[in-house]
Amino acid sequence: MKQHHRHTGPTLGKKPKESGLLASLLLWRRAFCLWWKADPRLFTSTAALLLFQTLSPYVTIYFTARLLNEITGACRREVLFSLTGYVLLSTAVLALGSALFTRRRNTLYAACWQKKDQFVIQKLLQMDFEALEQPHTHELIAKIEQGQNFGGWGILRSANQFQDLAGSLVQILGAIILCITLFTRKIPAGHSLSLLNHPLFLLVLATGLVGMTILSPRLINRADSFWSSFYKTSTQGNRIYMFHFRTGMEQDRAMDMRIYRQDLLARNYLGYAACDFAPGSYADRYWHRKGGAYYALSAVVSRLFTGFVYMYVCMKAWAGAFGIGDLAQYVSAITALSAGVSSLLYCLGSIRNNAPFLQTEFSFLDIPDRMYQGSICVEKRTDRKYDVEFRDVSFRYPGSKTYALRHVSLRFQIGERLAVVGENGSGKTTMIKLLCRLYDPTEGEILLNGINIRKYDYREYQQVFSVVFQDFRLPAYGLGANVAGSTHYNAAKARRCLEDAGLSPWLAGLPDGLDTCIGREFDENGIAFSGGELQKIAIARALYKDAPFLILDEPTAALDPVAEAQIYASFNTLVQDKTAVYISHRLSSCRFCDRIAVFDRGTLVQCGSHQELVSQTDGKYYALWQAQAQYYQT
Repeated sequence: MKQHHRHTGPTLGKKPKESGLLASLLLWRRAFCLWWKADPRLFTSTAALLLFQTLSPYVTIYFTARLLNEITGACRREVLFSLTGYVLLSTAVLALGSALFTRRRNTLYAACWQKKDQFVIQKLLQMDFEALEQPHTHELIAKIEQGQNFGGWGILRSANQFQDLAGSLVQILGAIILCITLFTRKIPAGHSLSLLNHPLFLLVLATGLVGMTILSPRLINRADSFWSSFYKTSTQGNRIYMFHFRTGMEQDRAMDMRIYRQDLLARNYLGYAACDFAPGSYADRYWHRKGGAYYALSAVVSRLFTGFVYMYVCMKAWAGAFGIGDLAQYVSAITALSAGVSSLLYCLGSIRNNAPFLQTEFSFLDIPDRMYQGSICVEKRTDRKYDVEFRDVSFRYPGSKTYALRHVSLRFQIGERLAVVGENGSGKTTMIKLLCRLYDPTEGEILLNGINIRKYDYREYQQVFSVVFQDFRLPAYGLGANVAGSTHYNAAKARRCLEDAGLSPWLAGLPDGLDTCIGREFDENGIAFSGGELQKIAIARALYKDAPFLILDEPTAALDPVAEAQIYASFNTLVQDKTAVYISHRLSSCRFCDRIAVFDRGTLVQCGSHQELVSQTDGKYYALWQAQAQYYQT
């Protein structure tokens, strides 16, 4: 077994490469626009909440200072009553507004957890099939999940940063308004502390306070920048962990996990994945050493700042520059100013640290759709006369140097039953992907009624085909919704299609009928259908679509012999006047088809009826037939 070396992470002490602040802000702005488009109410309610929350302490500070001045001064009863009334009324209004918008904002923010996934899901559902199959796409998805699991980094974090950023700016503005007179009110001349009035002293004081205000959040951001560097080095371990997390919940793997003790194998790989966070790991050493030191120093700087502010304001009050009420106002205002500036700087640092995570998510969302969408409408024909032709088609999968199909020319005769056979890897399924335009040919062209299919509207063209893929999946929705592909459907038609697919007696026994859920993921009364039953439901789904082309890729692989024979016997009834393409490894099941196309190593090597092909003893079909026939002959 391949040995995995212990992950040590980046070298301790090496500063991770940082993104520029301007570039980070541009990424954040794009994320903000994405959220605004998704739900602008989140930001309007946040802005209203900030207004009430930020005004509340400043209103209290202001009126409290006035009360203290009045109590220690003239102590006029009518003024005290008025100020007290103002305090109570303003506090009540602000508290009510704050509570209202807090609930509103929290409710909307909770929905962001689902919306962040919708951004990814919508992209996955809309992107080109070719892009969906690329390993790079799945690597980006894994990194997005990793960033979210690290602590909500990425697009989700950017939604919360709006409140931090706007709140910091409002807090700074309010504090400046309340404390600006602190520096304009002078100590009486002749006092021993009148030196505090000197502009040079004020400059030194302001420089020191600004320096400490900047240093504290800077230290925290330096500690948090660890996640940006660690994010890039722990991808593999995190992917292994998430794979095994999902594997443990998959019912399809449950039997193998127990019979073959795959839990022991998984434990080995999980041990490797856990090295990123285990005691003694890079992350553990960082937070016990440098990361912890940064946080401790930040706390020390913050306390020193508070101490200097108290000392300066108390000295000016003692020297007679203002009264006791103003003392309370200035101390609170300068503390709030420092907290606002620190919060602003921390938020900017957080935006910068979040930039690599946003870059990953936008790299995924920006995956280009290169499939030409076309513009010509597909002709709606009631007679189902759709003529399809492969004209010298060759195809290579992206990144591959080997052709999966080579110089294939084939015409589908309207209303015929065509079987496509060949060994694994011979190009059968690739041909179907090209026919359904999940990929475009590398060379040659495919024509529908004499027109290159690339010119047709992409979505309209795909409506010409009903396909039962070999590796189909049915979501855990209701049976009728699965068959119709919609929550609003013709129940009689859905039931008829299920009956035509061989599910008539079974359907009558379902307690909830067409509302029966497939599986129990969403409904404890759902039914875990067998593989054969699921395959029949997939066939019924193809029949419900009622497209002029019906493509069946190994449609009876999960059926028992009796059910398979029933499908073959009713095949003409199922297909009716449609053009049918039938892919199978079982050559005995192809005898009811009009023509058989034989593929070998990506090339169409034979085409004809069963009798014609089996009589060609030197052909590929004869060799395949003989290889299988021996199991049915005495």
